[in-house]
Amino acid sequence: MAETTIEKISAVELEQKIIEAIKLVYDPEIPVNVYDLGLIYDIKITEDSEAVVLMTLTAPTCPVAGGLPADVETSIKQVPEVKDAKVILTFDPPWDPSLLSDEAKLILGMM
Repeated sequence: MAETTIEKISAVELEQKIIEAIKLVYDPEIPVNVYDLGLIYDIKITEDSEAVVLMTLTAPTCPVAGGLPADVETSIKQVPEVKDAKVILTFDPPWDPSLLSDEAKLILGMM
């Protein structure tokens, strides 16, 4: 019986693919992707290849609060090795500019 299964990859490789997918999502008000903005606090991958992402927003009153987490989920689900994705929104700890990557700081003229 022939099966069409996706080749197993290591958790490290899968996490890197998930990060690359997340980097395709941009805050519509800031020209930097949500990963480099420091909005992604944690990425967990279950034994069933499900991605659970803990993220925040730049402010609780962010106008894209409803859409941005869904955009991240949708982007992660495009990774073939991911069976499902769930984004959990938190504001603890609150986001602050120290979470920006060096690349984001450079783009935003903060370096």
